[in-house]
Amino acid sequence: MTTRLQPGDTAPDFTLTNDAGESVTLSDLKDRKVIVYFYPAAMTPGCTKQACDFSDSIDRLQAEGYTVLGISPDKPEKLAKFRERDGLTITLLSDPSKDVLEAWGAFGEKKLYGKVVEGVIRSTFVVDDGKIALAQYNVKATGHVAKLRKDLGLGA
Repeated sequence: MTTRLQPGDTAPDFTLTNDAGESVTLSDLKDRKVIVYFYPAAMTPGCTKQACDFSDSIDRLQAEGYTVLGISPDKPEKLAKFRERDGLTITLLSDPSKDVLEAWGAFGEKKLYGKVVEGVIRSTFVVDDGKIALAQYNVKATGHVAKLRKDLGLGA
């Protein structure tokens, strides 16, 4: 069983490559609240919906002090195509080794179409001052950003 993070836990630090080939380190963003979300694969219907929802909300989230990082096992080149194809305005990070996914409890056994498989567990976290402020596992792609905004007191 994958270990799941809980509010109050220290957020596992990471440095990952974004879709432009630049390194992004979580601890470098300590002056902001960070929404870290994990998704299975770029350019699939659910993941596209979720990434577009975050992009559509980015101005409001940034105004409230949030940075959004979307992480998947996809290579930076695929993430660049994803950004371009869908006009995404959030930071997309590549974790092909799945080390960060595993450290955050976002990779492991899950049910997919009634079968137990191993893969990315769609998850969202809010990190504030290096600590997990909110941890949500097995989130739905559709409607999740509106629910998250409500949970954060930002309105739907």
